[in-house]
Amino acid sequence: MLLGFKTELKANQKQKTLLAKHCGVARHAWNIGLSALKFVLDHNKNNPEQKLKIPTAIDLHKWLVAVIKPDYPWYYEVSKCPPQQALRNLCSSLKDFFNKKKVSGKVVSFPNYKKKGKHDSFYLDGSIKTDHFAIKLPRIGWVKTYERLPQGLRPKNVTISRKADKWFVSFKVEVTEENTPKLKEVIGVDLGVKNLATLSTGEVIEGAKSYKRLEKKISRLQYLLRKKQKFSNNWKKAQLQIAKLHLKIANIRKDTLHKLTTYLAKNHGTVVIEDLNVSGMMANHKLAKAIADMGFYEFRRQLEYKTKLYGSKLVIVDRFFPSSKTCSNCGCKKTDLTLSDRIFKCDDCSFELDRDLNAAINLSKVTSFVI
Repeated sequence: MLLGFKTELKANQKQKTLLAKHCGVARHAWNIGLSALKFVLDHNKNNPEQKLKIPTAIDLHKWLVAVIKPDYPWYYEVSKCPPQQALRNLCSSLKDFFNKKKVSGKVVSFPNYKKKGKHDSFYLDGSIKTDHFAIKLPRIGWVKTYERLPQGLRPKNVTISRKADKWFVSFKVEVTEENTPKLKEVIGVDLGVKNLATLSTGEVIEGAKSYKRLEKKISRLQYLLRKKQKFSNNWKKAQLQIAKLHLKIANIRKDTLHKLTTYLAKNHGTVVIEDLNVSGMMANHKLAKAIADMGFYEFRRQLEYKTKLYGSKLVIVDRFFPSSKTCSNCGCKKTDLTLSDRIFKCDDCSFELDRDLNAAINLSKVTSFVI
């Protein structure tokens, strides 16, 4: 089973400058390739009788080498891989747009121009070697890491990315699946806004709510940023502070989700969750911030591969299944349940239970009604 491995690089200042140059070349190749594609598409739209062939990634790269590279000598300071892969990704993104491909429930939009400092990343392949706490990258050399790398591995390609002022390397690792001993055969998991998850065993997992905890600090930093002259040194320092804080929030959230999903996949034979319409839930502006702070989509994504890794099964129940409105004692369905009702009270058998726990128990009983 192939899994992604990602760790932070312990790069010195010279290496950071070289990594930033690679990012800049990849970004420039994407933007200039997008301009060329837009020119061809606009020409074909305005001249339907004299249509031009839409260039492929190979065509764009040949044009880049022959026409663009000589005018920008800093292209020769970095590896040839970043601009090549950037053009491949650009053409793939354009193809997905024309095919109306859906990602996370949304149709892929037309490619946009890339901006410096936003989603900086680049791709490398070739002679890559790994040691205990270092990795050798083409044109960059040996770069130290904070974490021990998997041994006996020679990755064919890697992706380098930047978040705030930190650099990360990621590549695929072959992992053997293991069947861990299970404490319980079936468990239902009900996700919520007040608590991250309520398990059918009665356990309640509180969410990290990292954004809520640090929201005032972000607001203060953003207020101070508005007072600074744009693109000045102090403005850049303030932006870096905000980026670091956002990275801290994301890391706290991921840590909570990883611990919970690992516990569920390792110790339970079957994990039952609901197919939540996260994008639809985010449309509710009163709850959108709280839902985003919990990370429901990331929770499901992690469970999908961890259940395979630890020999368990993931059951996803249809989103229209009335888990909250059904009595877990007698099976009677309640029609007048509102969001403010936190205690489920059955009119038929007078059964009372916490709303989320009742839903989790109902989910644990449904192991065949899947999407």
